[in-house]
Amino acid sequence: MTNTRIEPMTSLQLRVLIIAILSSFVAFLDGAVINVALPAISRDLGGGLPLQQWVVDAYLVTLGSLILIAGSLSDVFGRKRVLYAGLIGFGVTSLLCAFAPTGIFLVLARALQGVAGALLVPSSLAIIISRFEGPAQAKAIGRWTAWTGVAMIAGPVVGGIFVDTLGWRWVFVINVIPIAITLVLMMTLGTTDTGRGGRVDYVGAVLGSVGLAGTVFALIEQGTYGWSDPRVWIPLVVGLLCLATFFVVETRVKQPMLPLGLFRVHNFWVGNIATFFVYAALSFGPLIVTLYLQQVAGFSAIAAGFVFIPSTLCMLLLSGLFGGLAGRYGPRLFMAVGPMIAATGFVWLLMMGSNVNYWTTLLPAVLLFGVGLSITVAPLTSAILGAIHPEQAGIASAVNNAVSRIAGLLAIAAAGMIIGGTLDTAGLHRAMLTAALLLLVGGVVSAVGIQNRARAAAKVQTVTD
Repeated sequence: MTNTRIEPMTSLQLRVLIIAILSSFVAFLDGAVINVALPAISRDLGGGLPLQQWVVDAYLVTLGSLILIAGSLSDVFGRKRVLYAGLIGFGVTSLLCAFAPTGIFLVLARALQGVAGALLVPSSLAIIISRFEGPAQAKAIGRWTAWTGVAMIAGPVVGGIFVDTLGWRWVFVINVIPIAITLVLMMTLGTTDTGRGGRVDYVGAVLGSVGLAGTVFALIEQGTYGWSDPRVWIPLVVGLLCLATFFVVETRVKQPMLPLGLFRVHNFWVGNIATFFVYAALSFGPLIVTLYLQQVAGFSAIAAGFVFIPSTLCMLLLSGLFGGLAGRYGPRLFMAVGPMIAATGFVWLLMMGSNVNYWTTLLPAVLLFGVGLSITVAPLTSAILGAIHPEQAGIASAVNNAVSRIAGLLAIAAAGMIIGGTLDTAGLHRAMLTAALLLLVGGVVSAVGIQNRARAAAKVQTVTD
């Protein structure tokens, strides 16, 4: 076996890693912190389950659909410029959410916040790819993944504390602090890449956004109006037609926001299929558990949020380790076993009723969930991005993140069909089985499809389409 000793990080690399973590952390945290605040938002602004779904999905619609064009912007105009725009925009829109007077205003502000969030994630990961190589890159990605994964799991903890002590609006105000710190750190980087130039695929961005928005609108509102209502089937048809047109357009433009040629790289397309199933479960399962604990089991927002601390600790302690191991031994085993372990956590929750015992029901489940995710997420990211040439790190990262956000978006939009009109114990059990099945599919896809091979032998290539 060749020597895989990882050299210590330079001062510049450390700052780049911190900036990448903080930039993406706020975007991921805000997507998760909202979960535990939803009951309080509904009590304050009204709207019931549809408003709760829209507060989550308005953010994910714009984040998921625009993250692709944001990846292109990162490559075309430079990562530092795009990061600056995303950070400032995210701070402003966070304050709009905090002072929202109505449910509709909040949903619109969340959509704008998703636009800013889309600028953060691909650029933050791309600067890691540009500054780290080989096993050091895999370890850095593991650390980045650990903290972004922690943001998604720790969100309910942070949200619960603010909701029960200061009010739900503070879950948005707090974003300003890490954003300010990140902007200061970015000033120490000096000159960075100015981008490679080129055109931006605005037509693709519009088609993708309208396609997702129409489809999600139909999935959410069908519970209120029914599939036969024009207010449901018309947006669905328009959305599906736009999505179909989007893929046709992407094969014909010179610089598409989604270079379909990327999917000729084996680990890239297989990894993104696994990503879809794993992140659909990751977005859907914890959201339903958090809502159930507050609305059925009688937990406070703080108590519901603290339920996931063991998963958070697992991600913090283990993701860097498994990212490094995947860099040495290949990602396939980790990507296959991890989702299956996480799935057993959701299956364990089938024992949960309206009277919840934390020590025998919740704690074992969240530990299984946390260990499984720790094994999975960093190797998954390394397998996907390690197969792509560094010059396309921005768009490749954007594609992978778009897949994960869209997966969560669709899973949450379909929540009403899975749990029924009201969240009860039977609905919870259906949701847990659904989350477990999604994870199992992700593990099987990885076991069958992912290939272990060194970066040099992986035919890492720049793909144009």
